[in-house]
Order: sequence, then structure tokens, then C-alpha cells
Amino acid sequence: MATVKVLLKENKKNKRDEFPIYIRIIKDRRTKFISTGKYIKKEHWNDKTSKVRKAHPNSARLNAYIAKKMADAEGVALELETKSKSVSSNRIKEKVMGISAVDFFNYADQYLEKYEARAAVGTYRSVKAIVDKLKEYRNGKPLFMDEITVSFLKNYENYLRTTLDNSSNTIHNNFKKLNQILNEAIREDLMDMQKNPFLRYKVRQQPTQRSYLTEEELKQIEDMELTEGTLKFHHRNMYVFSAYAGGIRISDLLKLQWSNFDGERLIFKIQKTRQPIIIKLPAKSLEILKYYNQFKKKEADYIFPGLKNDFDYSDPRDLHNGISRATALCNNSLKAIANKLNIDKSISFHTSRHTWATRALRRGMRIEYVSKLLGHADITETQIYAKIINSELEKAMDDVFND
Repeated sequence: MATVKVLLKENKKNKRDEFPIYIRIIKDRRTKFISTGKYIKKEHWNDKTSKVRKAHPNSARLNAYIAKKMADAEGVALELETKSKSVSSNRIKEKVMGISAVDFFNYADQYLEKYEARAAVGTYRSVKAIVDKLKEYRNGKPLFMDEITVSFLKNYENYLRTTLDNSSNTIHNNFKKLNQILNEAIREDLMDMQKNPFLRYKVRQQPTQRSYLTEEELKQIEDMELTEGTLKFHHRNMYVFSAYAGGIRISDLLKLQWSNFDGERLIFKIQKTRQPIIIKLPAKSLEILKYYNQFKKKEADYIFPGLKNDFDYSDPRDLHNGISRATALCNNSLKAIANKLNIDKSISFHTSRHTWATRALRRGMRIEYVSKLLGHADITETQIYAKIINSELEKAMDDVFND
């Protein structure tokens, strides 16, 4: 419950030895002051009654003015607290002074428009889903920036865990994206950095198990008899190609055109980071490209089936939808292949990336090179694969020497 009081600010004396009369608002142990615009000498102020003494020539008029300001502040505080228990002293101050608070949802919508303008369709959709989830939690009510406190985040985390059954990693990702929006608002001076609750509140990310194929399992998939020209046949080829060619993401693989291939190397920009990359292809990948070269009609043709050569993908949403559909079909094929070969692992196209990284490190490639080819912004992302290799070595030692 907010408390409202009138007082003299004794640290703000003017040149006429007068002190300003302020309204003080305290909410959740946070204090805000609102100036009434009136000054009086200290001897004309009664601290006990918080009123101007009768000795002042305009005491009646000043006291009536102060009482009106007090009533306004108390009324606003009661109104806002009725609507939201988490309203802050700053929000009460802004409302009393007629300042419009920044609604997080309005700002988030503007933030999302920037992603759409940059053609980052996948990011736009994932962040929008996170913001929409928060809107549902608020049940249609606005969410002002200063209402997003540590207490608010605790309650929201509890809702995500108990009501929506979200995992720690999902919550971590949700909060990470919400924090990015708040940080953008801070850069635009719409929020004070010190008020960002994510500075004091963290959700720990749980380590995830990265599936990858052993040499034997990859060889099984390579050698599997599949009917030429079928989806499974093409999807198997794409997976094997990536497992040898630097773990290329499927979003990049599907966009590869013959113009990206110089006879030995692939030269393209990674979709996720916009980072240029050159990959010298090993014999296995070149062998797969040799097969697809027979279908090439022009340099602008896509190397692998998935996107249509005669379709205009200049609209980023069309490109995103095309890649999403092709990815889903590919993952279905790979699961069916793994089941047929009795490979008891959760296989998706992304595991070709993990497979390439672990194979490269086992064969002695320096971790910096692995990181570069994977397109990682930070080598710490790559170190997870080094840990996998180390755990394999430890298990091998146990198996050999503890029998």
C-alpha cells in the first residue's frame, strides 16, 4: 500500500531562504517526490500537521491547494493499486504529473517491427510468441516498464513452470528475449538501466544432451539402400553432405546455389549470423555434388531439392516458410531412417552439425578451426564438443582399465 505525505524539502532552499513543499510517495520501500511548485519559509511550516501555519498571510489558500494535491495523489495511488498490485511509486508519480508511462507491450510491438523490416522472419516469430505469451499472462492488461520487477518475474516464472509446464531452458530463453527488449528500451532512454530486474534475477539454463552419430552409425546411413529420387534418398544425401562439409545448417544448405560452388569450395553467407564463410569440400561431399550436378540447368539453380527453382523467394516470409516445410520433411525422413537402422538416438538434421564437430575434434582439428567453420560467435559455444570428446576418453579409460 502506498503512503502519501506532504513535507518540506530542507535540502533545496532558494535564495530567499524558502523551502519547497513536496508530496512524498512511498511504495514497496521506494520513494518518489512530486513538487507542488510552492515555497515557504521554515517557520511557516508545521511538521506535525504537514500544513502551513496560520501566521503565513496566505495559509488558507496554500493549505487548500496542498490538500487538493494530496487528494489527487492518494486517489491516483488507490486507483492504480486497485488495477495492479505491482504498481510502483514512480508510476504513481507519473500519473499524478500527467506523464504517460511506457507500456512494455506497445514498445515490444515496435521492437518486433524492426525484425520484420530486417527480414529476420524466424527471430520475429519466435520473439512475438514470447511476447504474446506474456500478454496472455496479463489477460489483456497493459504492462508498464516499471511494473517489471524482480517480484513480477518470480511470479511469472512460477506461472510458466506450473501452469504452462515450461522447462527451465524454455523459461531461460523467454527471459533472455524479454531482457533484450528492455535493454533496447534502456538504450532509447525509456527506462533506467538500474531498474532492469534481469540484473538481479536469473533463471539457470540446464545443460542439454547433444545427439551425434558415431563413425559406425554415420557409415550405416551412408550405405543404406534407398530408392533413388525419393525424399528419403535426397534427405539422406543432404545429411551426409553436411556431416562431412563443416556441419552446414539446413537453412544454409537449402539456399545453396551452384553459383556458391567453385569446383572445390562452397562460398556463402551464413543465414543466422550473416557471416561470410568458405568451406573446402572433402571427397565425400564432392561425390554427392557430382551426383546432383547432372540436374543442373543454370548457375542460379538450388543444389539440393527442397526449394523450388522457379519460385520467387524475394519475400523473406516465403523463404522462411519454404525452408520450414523442407526442414520438417527432412527431419521426418531422418527419424524413419534411424528407426529402420535401429539407431537409438533422437536424430534431426541438426545432429549432422554435432556429428561433424565431434568427428573433426577426434581427428585432431584445432578447436578454433572447428569454431570458425561452425560459424560460432564465441569459442565457448564450441567447447561443448571438446567436453563430449573428453567424456568419451574418460569412459574409454574406465572400460579398458576397470574391468
